[in-house]
Amino acid sequence: MKKDFLSILDISREELANLIAHARKLKEERRVGIHTPVLANKTLGMIFEKSSTRTRISFETGMFELGGHALFLNPKDMQLGRGEAICDTARVMTRFVSAIMIRANRHDEVQELAVHADIPVINGLSDKEHPCQILADIMTIEERLFRTDGIKVAWIGDGNNVCTSLILSTILTGMEVIVGSPKEFAPKEDLVKESLEKGAKVRVVTDPFEAARDADVVMTDTWISMGQEDEIDRRREIFMPYQVNKDLLSVAKPGAIVMHCLPAHRNWEITDEVIDSKESAVWDQAENRLHVQKALLVRLLA
Repeated sequence: MKKDFLSILDISREELANLIAHARKLKEERRVGIHTPVLANKTLGMIFEKSSTRTRISFETGMFELGGHALFLNPKDMQLGRGEAICDTARVMTRFVSAIMIRANRHDEVQELAVHADIPVINGLSDKEHPCQILADIMTIEERLFRTDGIKVAWIGDGNNVCTSLILSTILTGMEVIVGSPKEFAPKEDLVKESLEKGAKVRVVTDPFEAARDADVVMTDTWISMGQEDEIDRRREIFMPYQVNKDLLSVAKPGAIVMHCLPAHRNWEITDEVIDSKESAVWDQAENRLHVQKALLVRLLA
């Protein structure tokens, strides 16, 4: 049966637990050199409307290690770039590949692709959500803190697509998220209200120290997302009080971990001494993109 992964809420709590458990198994197998070609003769078509480091490398490597093949597709080199309708692209790709991963400018493009494709569609990033990233974040928190239920996560900075997926993930994980954002850049009120109605545990404040106080995890992201480069000076001025540094970390719980989904603008949203510290889980977080996405691909395609 066709199954898409467009939002973190496209899976259940049980499915999430199974995915993370499988990802940890795949991670250990990779460590000892075991690669089982369970996706032999499967092909993943990857559409990148936005540039990528971690998403492209992790999906390509993951398909290779699972015995399949990944195709990098730049819309400029496709008929999409010349005005072909997304619905037509979806129908054609359905005849050629086993699944589609898209890194899109707009979430409605991801949804339209999924409506017209008869194969699984994976959201590799949109302006609304980044569910693959949150799978890796959940795996990393479990590795470091051994649970998610009852964990307090402080999100510091822009209430962006990753923040949205983090908020929604609390419905599945039992985590609590305190968002510390400038009012202008906080998560949308309707999103927060809808999430709370579904059982999310989220609170939004404007004081970063209030958000970080007694947190188990302090998480941040770039202040300048792709397409916002013309706002650099303004955003930097607004967000500088939200920098994750030693002072901010000092109000979190002893042993709190720091996370950043990368790419990082060092000494802007996070300082060198924090991202390179023993509290940093950033590099495990990045690596875990590979393992959770392999588990997701197996679930959708094997």
